[in-house]
Amino acid sequence: MKQICVVGVGYVGLVTAACFADLGNRVSALDVNEERVDNLKKGIMPIYEPGLDELVKRNMKAGRISFTTSYKDALKGAEYVFIAVGTPSGSDGSADLQYVAAAAKSIAENMTAPLIIINKSTVPIGTGDWVADIVKGAQPKPTDFSVVSCPEFLREGSAIGDFMNPHRTVIGSLDRDAANKVAQLHLPLRAPIVITDLRTAEMIKYASNAFLATKISFINELADLCELVGADVKEVAAGMGYDARIGRHFLDAGLGWGGSCFPKDVEALAYMSKEKGLEPRILNSVMEINYDRRKTAVQRVAEMLGGNLSGKTVGLLGLAFKPNTDDMRDAPSITIAEALVEAGAKVRAYDPVAVEVARPILPAVDMFDEPYKMAKGCDALMVVTEWNEFKQLDLEQVKSLLKSPVVYDGRNIYDPKVMKEMGFTYRAVGR
Repeated sequence: MKQICVVGVGYVGLVTAACFADLGNRVSALDVNEERVDNLKKGIMPIYEPGLDELVKRNMKAGRISFTTSYKDALKGAEYVFIAVGTPSGSDGSADLQYVAAAAKSIAENMTAPLIIINKSTVPIGTGDWVADIVKGAQPKPTDFSVVSCPEFLREGSAIGDFMNPHRTVIGSLDRDAANKVAQLHLPLRAPIVITDLRTAEMIKYASNAFLATKISFINELADLCELVGADVKEVAAGMGYDARIGRHFLDAGLGWGGSCFPKDVEALAYMSKEKGLEPRILNSVMEINYDRRKTAVQRVAEMLGGNLSGKTVGLLGLAFKPNTDDMRDAPSITIAEALVEAGAKVRAYDPVAVEVARPILPAVDMFDEPYKMAKGCDALMVVTEWNEFKQLDLEQVKSLLKSPVVYDGRNIYDPKVMKEMGFTYRAVGR
């Protein structure tokens, strides 16, 4: 049993803490947000993630995980400390590292024994060296430590499975002994372990996310051409995906990517490129194509309603940026809803879990707790998030409730032939 401290109980930190506890370690999870920590002590989760509630409560009951706001308490006896705090985008696109700096300083001020400090947050290349300088400068008395980069590769909605069954574990450090100790910590996961220097590990994380975002933007750009030439982008993606060099994952045309990772990571990588005097042409195009998807979707709905959205009522099926999460960060629904309202439309929305999170973000949108109530009287429906629940809707009932049977399927979850046979005015992406 290893003694681990995790700083930050947001999305990455809480999943990391709970999973390491479930592997038999003793984990102290720290956050400076007192309300969040108090709620966790009561078993109230700050986020929605399938299986997380049960995992945390089971390990709390077993005494393997605890929550605190005290660095002194959290670091007592710890051998490893993971920094898993937020690194949001700054106004210029750079990563905001204020929370990383604060965590590093607090760790330095409270450590009383040698530590391996592990950056789990996504941070710009060179941050590991910077963290080492902060820790060294803030220590009351010199205490041995090493800094390791071990970036996370968790997908919201399947984070626990991703942690327990990773494709690989990336570990970077200038201290080979520390890297090997972190590798030992991950051995129970039985995944390939890649050990590099600090900066290479930091780059691997950014490069991975940027490449996946590029695949999505590529297939979305191709979708527009498919519509014009009469091809079906879903079949195109399937045919491409059989090629092992390409793969089928992240080739789903739709409304583009959002969330907490792709937007800020692609933007941060582009910012780093510009800082070094390079022109990030591909990255800039990836971002431009992605955000154009949302404007295009609104234009398509306007066309389906005769070119004018003023006075029309449009219902949104889904709000979260992806299914199985309540995360609204950079969700396409925000841009779409705001554009619809600006065009004079009344907007309604339903999401299985994200309504309460979305309510303060979209005050002009009428939120519903049931999809059929939301659909009643709408001039058009837009599928915005591909929740499984929406695939099983009674479409005959939906059609009877709509003022006009107009559906824009922004996630390609329905069969165009079936929808048209049912009498819907239906449009999908790239089909």
